[in-house]
Amino acid sequence: MKYSQDEVLQYVQEDDVKFIRLAFCDVFGKQKNISIMPHELPRAFAHGIAFDASSIRGFGDETHSDLFLVPQSDTLAVLPWRPEHGKVVRMYSSIVYPSGEAFPCDTRSLLIQAIHRAEREGIQFAFGAEQEFYLFNLDENGHPTREPYDQASYMDIAPEDRGENVRREICLTLEQMGIRPESSHHEEGPGQNEIDFHYSDPLTAADNVMTFQAVVKTVAHRNGLYADFSPKPLDGRPGNGFHINISVKSSDGKDLLPNVIAGILNRAAEMTVFLNPAAESYLRFGHDKAPRYISWSSENRSQLIRVPAAPSELYRRAELRSPDPMANPYLAFALIIHAGLEGIRNQAQPPAPADFNLFRADSERLKAYGQIPGSRQDACAIAMGSDFIRQHIPQAVLDSYCHL
Repeated sequence: MKYSQDEVLQYVQEDDVKFIRLAFCDVFGKQKNISIMPHELPRAFAHGIAFDASSIRGFGDETHSDLFLVPQSDTLAVLPWRPEHGKVVRMYSSIVYPSGEAFPCDTRSLLIQAIHRAEREGIQFAFGAEQEFYLFNLDENGHPTREPYDQASYMDIAPEDRGENVRREICLTLEQMGIRPESSHHEEGPGQNEIDFHYSDPLTAADNVMTFQAVVKTVAHRNGLYADFSPKPLDGRPGNGFHINISVKSSDGKDLLPNVIAGILNRAAEMTVFLNPAAESYLRFGHDKAPRYISWSSENRSQLIRVPAAPSELYRRAELRSPDPMANPYLAFALIIHAGLEGIRNQAQPPAPADFNLFRADSERLKAYGQIPGSRQDACAIAMGSDFIRQHIPQAVLDSYCHL
């Protein structure tokens, strides 16, 4: 349910809410928050709550360090793991200058701008997220180890799958927060898990990714475990992927999915540093179903983009398989929308599908396909030289990612 400001103020007053967390993220998608007391909420809605932006990565230096957080009432959620009496709630926030002008490095606002551009062109996107994570044991001091919580494999069940109850608690917690998990299971790596979401509009989907990671980490900690979303936690084991399912509708009913696929393929290399921002992100590619080549096909999990089998047109979508969970979902979804819109405007068509296993193909056959950048350095060089990226990503954000 989406609440108005008046409804939030009434709820806080009547339901024993004692702390309100104003949540946001840095340019890399790391979640931050500041807590305020209920009597400060009217001021937060009207003017925002100030914070020191110079201490947030990518937000600038000490010279102009005051920014304000303005809570968005329609994102209100109770944190179920906090006390029932003296509730704690959370709202995602817009970031603005003291003048009220939007802060250009607010990546959530960048996604909102992309959504509005699509709407002006009569296009609606929807996204579904699939994120993988490892569960590791903690040592006697409560610090993370590299010892997996179990040694189970793909879709195993208890007792081999020890993460079953943890996933159950995560899914129930998400439901209490108004988020709909679609499925959950043990993944291929030891201690590796996956929970998938029902598709939703891009902004809700990105907010849900941020909430999901916070819930997973919290529930894992409550169970004496550490949840690791990094792209390659264990050498020689599958990495963590962030598969993004994309569907698109137009006001005139046209099938635009091929144009969107073509647009994403055309800009895949340029977007990579934002979909795979860590140096170890590039250790995934070409192994354990993580793509290396810029290609597409139906159902085929060796591709950058696959079109999964669907029982009806209602569920038809494209799955982008290169991102990992270190990606900022607001930036990732914004760039995917812009690339898709470019494909629609240009009536771009995807190349012939690669209906074979790229992991087992010989080098001669693979020469026909471009590759995702092989390192973070290469990905940065491509992004820095891209007019597409410069058009849609603020220079300060690009500099933050490429360490200028």
